[in-house]
Amino acid sequence: MTDTIKEAVTYEDAKALSRLAFKIWREHYTPIIGKDQTEYMLENFQSEEKIFDSMQNGMVYYMVFCDDILCGYAAAMYTDRDNSVFLSKFYIEKLYRGKGLSKKLLEKVKNFAYGRKAQSIWLTCNKYNSLALSVYKKLGFEIIDSIETDIGEGYIMDDYVLEMKLSTSP
Repeated sequence: MTDTIKEAVTYEDAKALSRLAFKIWREHYTPIIGKDQTEYMLENFQSEEKIFDSMQNGMVYYMVFCDDILCGYAAAMYTDRDNSVFLSKFYIEKLYRGKGLSKKLLEKVKNFAYGRKAQSIWLTCNKYNSLALSVYKKLGFEIIDSIETDIGEGYIMDDYVLEMKLSTSP
C-alpha cells in the first residue's frame, strides 16, 4: 500500500473530506452517541460548507490517501491556548486502521505545531470512544481534563481533553 498525505486547499477537497466524514461518523459514532446526535454533528461540523469555511479561517486539513483513495484526515489549528495546536479532527476509515497511518498523520500535525513553535497539541475525545482513546494514548497523548459542551438542540459533548507535550525541536 502506498500512502501519501497532502494539505486540503480547495472546495473539492472539502467535499471529499465531508463525504469521508459522513461515512466514518455513521459507522463509528452512531453506537456511541446515537443516530440523531451523529446526524446533527455531521450537518453542523462536518458538512462541506463547514469544512471549507474552517479551511478559510485558519484550520489546516491533511488528507491521507492510500493507493490514491482518500482514507483519512486530520484538521489542526494554532491557538493561543498555552501556545498550542488544537487537533480538531483525526479520522482513519475502518478498512485502513492498524496500518500506521495515525502515526504518519500525527507526524504531519506535529511538524505543523513545530513550525509555529507550539508547546503542545491538544484535542477532545468522547469519553466513551474507547478505540480513539486507546489510539491517542498509544500516540503519546494524556488525559488532562474532562468537559461537557452544549452544542445545541439539547445535545452535549461529554469529552476528555487530551494533550501531548512537545519538545523544543522535532
